[in-house]
Amino acid sequence: VLGSSPVTIVVTSEADTWDIDTSSCRGCGQFVDWDKMPEPRQPAQIPRDVLSRPLRELKRLAREGCWAWSHAGRARLYPRLIQQVSCRLVTPDALAYRDVAGRLFGELGVSSHPLPEFLEGCPMPTYCLSPHGVTALKKILICVGALFPDITHSPLLPALAALLLHYSEDEAQCFESVSRLIASNALHAGYIDQSFLAHQASCMTFGDLANKHCPAAHKLIAGAAENVLEVYSEWLSWLFPGLPFGYAVRVLDVFLLEGQKVLYRIALALLKQFRLSVTPAGLQGSDVKAELQAFARNIAEHVTVDKLLERAFGIRLFSRKEIWLLQMANRKALVERGITVVQRRPSFHLAVDMQNFSSSTVTAQEMRLVWSWIPERFSLFPPLLLFSTCEDGCSLQRFYTCCEGYEPTVLLIKTTEGEVSVSQAAPGRAQGGTNCTSGRRDTPQPGCWGKQEGWERGREAPIKKPELAKAVPRSRQRSPSPAAEPRLGSSRDSRSSSPNLLAVPSPQGRGRLSP
Repeated sequence: VLGSSPVTIVVTSEADTWDIDTSSCRGCGQFVDWDKMPEPRQPAQIPRDVLSRPLRELKRLAREGCWAWSHAGRARLYPRLIQQVSCRLVTPDALAYRDVAGRLFGELGVSSHPLPEFLEGCPMPTYCLSPHGVTALKKILICVGALFPDITHSPLLPALAALLLHYSEDEAQCFESVSRLIASNALHAGYIDQSFLAHQASCMTFGDLANKHCPAAHKLIAGAAENVLEVYSEWLSWLFPGLPFGYAVRVLDVFLLEGQKVLYRIALALLKQFRLSVTPAGLQGSDVKAELQAFARNIAEHVTVDKLLERAFGIRLFSRKEIWLLQMANRKALVERGITVVQRRPSFHLAVDMQNFSSSTVTAQEMRLVWSWIPERFSLFPPLLLFSTCEDGCSLQRFYTCCEGYEPTVLLIKTTEGEVSVSQAAPGRAQGGTNCTSGRRDTPQPGCWGKQEGWERGREAPIKKPELAKAVPRSRQRSPSPAAEPRLGSSRDSRSSSPNLLAVPSPQGRGRLSP
């Protein structure tokens, strides 16, 4: 029409205009037992241009549950999100799956093929899958084992494959999605641990994060469990298969966008909620691991999934780089302990044996609590008694001589009133009597003070005089003398209150990462 205003034509790509609100999609849900699926409580309001949104906006929508109640929406969204994951150049895809599955199974049933060895001891949840879906899941995992022979241990993989299969058109599409997550090479943003070394490092990393971000819950567990690391070694099973399907799939929504960091956040939120839902008296004498698993299964009785995610992402000062540094440091400590990438099953005990512990300063239970507060990579090693005023006297020069080369160290001082002060000295501590007033050179480490009614954890004050800190010479790493390595309580029988300095032995003290 003459005189009309010009018309602006916007051309968008096909991927940005797919109808996410469709009630069904081709092949979607063929592996699902719909009688087990939770009913949607409200219709999903998903923007039609959701895939064109910036990544930050996508993360916000996933956290808020934008596509929480749209099965078809997830079925269309998941493959597109996974296609954006950066992965290795040569990654098995759907065509590779069809080829391998045809050669492996052919006319035979899947029951004639054993599951891969890396699944030994790992839970394999089926959630809302039908019998046909369970068979498809096993075939996918068998093909993963055939095409990824380097995987030796991966507790997360079966649950992840099962959840993705709910929203896959066929087995090949689900396999390709899992394959891309396995082959991800994004910097500091891994998805799936693929060895016992990596998995155990993640468990130790979670223990470090729990110690920092959930001190009350960590203290509760440390006081009730004989081995804190053994409890934290099951942190991933709190989520998969611990959480109900409705919660687990909401975790998957954000996991596909943000990676493994999300799992740490949500597990920490579970730990905080667990602390609010139980009493220390009720936890004494019980199986802490079983209590945590039962709490995760019945999480709907305590907190909604929206509130759980809100608390998880409300944890401050939580960075992907911090997690990566902790993982690298813990991996290094495990390698020093003799753990290898190709190790398939845990053949050793990480627990510190406190049965023969003897000290007049702290009890075995108190020492177990103190040992749970130091970084996990150091608590792998048993404590060694380096210095005691009962046997070594009160010479400050002898004190530094006995402790030289053992880092980090833990100092325990008991007052005449029975109060115990505990301090951890990290690498770079002051040496020599003339420098003792300057404290330590690095960031202050956590301290704890004990009284007869219980133990409290605090934080030491930083150095107030920078000129003193600059004057302290950097300590040299020396190989510990074999003659100075008695186990705490094994050869020393203290009969009076005394300060003790404990050290974590390190076969290779140099070059240790310390985030």
